[in-house]
Amino acid sequence: MAVQKRFIAGAICPRCAEMDRIRAWEQNGIRYRECVSCDFFEQLPIEDEALPELETRVSRPRDDQTRQDFQPVKILDPKGR
Repeated sequence: MAVQKRFIAGAICPRCAEMDRIRAWEQNGIRYRECVSCDFFEQLPIEDEALPELETRVSRPRDDQTRQDFQPVKILDPKGR
């Protein structure tokens, strides 16, 4: 059975800098990438362990959710009513 190679939309070749020329596929636990315009070829092992999620503004634990130092806000009418 032939391995299906897929082009990666928007990918830029690190060697020749051509866009949309990189195709990728996986075979026997290894991920391959190659450029159809030049001789760039790369193989990377597929890791079973997922990388830990990077801490971002959204994913980091929020300490302020447990604090109880909230203050009410009084909205003033600018026309004085």
